[in-house]
Amino acid sequence: MDFTYLILIGGIALFSWLVSSKLKSKFAHYSKIHLRNGMSGAEIAEKMLADNGIRDVKVISTSGQLTDHYNPINKTVNLSEAVYNQRNAAAAAVAAHECGHAVQHAQAYSWLTMRSKMVPMVNVSSSMSQWLIMGGLILGFASKSSIGFYVAVAGLILMAIATAFSFVTLPVEYDASNRALAWLKNKNMLSQEEYAGAEDSLKWAARTYVVAALGALASLLYWAYRILGSRD
Repeated sequence: MDFTYLILIGGIALFSWLVSSKLKSKFAHYSKIHLRNGMSGAEIAEKMLADNGIRDVKVISTSGQLTDHYNPINKTVNLSEAVYNQRNAAAAAVAAHECGHAVQHAQAYSWLTMRSKMVPMVNVSSSMSQWLIMGGLILGFASKSSIGFYVAVAGLILMAIATAFSFVTLPVEYDASNRALAWLKNKNMLSQEEYAGAEDSLKWAARTYVVAALGALASLLYWAYRILGSRD
């Protein structure tokens, strides 16, 4: 593993940490802006689902911090304890965002459908790609045969699938946030200050996915250069 790769991975890790830290500080700040309507994250979620005619999705509490997600398999909006119980701008933003995914599911949003179909492949590719790439490079160096090259290329293809998944995730996340903010605004759920906090929170949350996608692409391009360049 050369110095260039270490710099690349280190830079991506640092950038990811900065964005993640900023996101946490934003949520901590907007968690202090209490909603004038007094609704909890769970109540916000239930109302958004009802307003969109969704009756078969349950809103439940889950442990952890920033562990909020929508599960399309059992149709549940899973809100972390802080979001589920709290009555602030940050909780409203997260709750509405996760319900945005439920609305996507109900309306068969194309990017979400594509993302869901990719999940089984990504579960395999993300765990095997690095092993195949490293194993192929070592095998090729040790045996001086083309077998190692083809093993590494197989790993590169799997890494490309995982990278594509990261980019498919972007429109899914941004669309969910747009749906959430539109509903919060159209239904007059938040004051101007509360809405600004919710909007800023979701912008920083979306940036974590952008960083992840760019990191995946940078890693893919690096290994593609290493593997395909070794044939020259």
